[in-house]
Amino acid sequence: MDAGERLSRNNFDLLRFLFAGTVCLVHAHHLSGYEPLAAISAVLSSQVAVEAFFVISGFLIFMSYERSSSLRSYAEKRVRRIYPAYFTVVVLCAVGLVALSSRSPSEYFSAGWWRYLAANLTFLNFLQHSLPGVFDGNPVQAVNGALWTLKIEVMFYVCVPAFVVLFRKFNRLAVIGSLYLLSVAYALLCTRLAQETGSSLYPVLGRQLPGQLSFFMAGALLYYYHVAFARHALPLAVLAAAVLVVHHYWHLPVLQPLALAVLVVFFGLFLYVGRFGRYGDFSYGIYIVHFPVIQCFVQLGLFADSPWLYLVAVTVATLLGAIALWHLVEKRFLVRSSHYLRVTGGG
Repeated sequence: MDAGERLSRNNFDLLRFLFAGTVCLVHAHHLSGYEPLAAISAVLSSQVAVEAFFVISGFLIFMSYERSSSLRSYAEKRVRRIYPAYFTVVVLCAVGLVALSSRSPSEYFSAGWWRYLAANLTFLNFLQHSLPGVFDGNPVQAVNGALWTLKIEVMFYVCVPAFVVLFRKFNRLAVIGSLYLLSVAYALLCTRLAQETGSSLYPVLGRQLPGQLSFFMAGALLYYYHVAFARHALPLAVLAAAVLVVHHYWHLPVLQPLALAVLVVFFGLFLYVGRFGRYGDFSYGIYIVHFPVIQCFVQLGLFADSPWLYLVAVTVATLLGAIALWHLVEKRFLVRSSHYLRVTGGG
């Protein structure tokens, strides 16, 4: 398989589905607090899944930009892919959750409701996580705490054209490496300040764009040098796996983002399993739907006496919501040249 064919026939749809599912399963435990589900969090990591998402974004978004005919074309593709479904979920939650609010409708549709709607529709979720009287009795009150990554994703989209200008003006490898190392340094600084001050602010700051940029740039690195990577893919993947094993016991912050990226891209480009996305791309829907679905189950106490049945019900409800979101919203807004329309035969 040549380089062009490898880029067009890949496993990234499958990987994103698995990573979105991982986040859903881990949150099903964390948001409910059901002890029998603790085994999920012991085996799976939502943090690693999110980091892997950023790796894939770095790889695919730079590829999208380089293949776009213009900045406008690139921007249109990004907006159409991410915002219609996002808008739909935010508005549906804002309107529909009045049914679960402890407040009267007049108290619910108040200034707090408008703040939630304005903040979340503009990706400023941190300004207003909750709706009036909704999920007040849950361990976590946020309506959709998973959306914090979307503002970072959007900022990455905005930064890509500027990064490419730097790549073309200076040495591309040096720029990618510098941005990667600056990101790691920022994350380490936030960790150190958190340890020294005990403040909960610094871990939050560490998770923002500068701290996640190393994963995005590692994905970009492997996109731009995927031909060279392909020549040594297997030994690099083995080395990366060894690094991650060591990192589990002895922290290797400089190497971990790159090692994770190597493994993600290795499984993305090699060992092709077929057109996983031929029925649609449900990963984005799973990611932005699962949190409020879980919160509703927890507030209503559905299957609270049977945690594993609760997990199955949450998973099925989330998947059905993601399928509906794909067919009713996401698919309808994609540009005609979209990979997903080609794969599914739509459009």
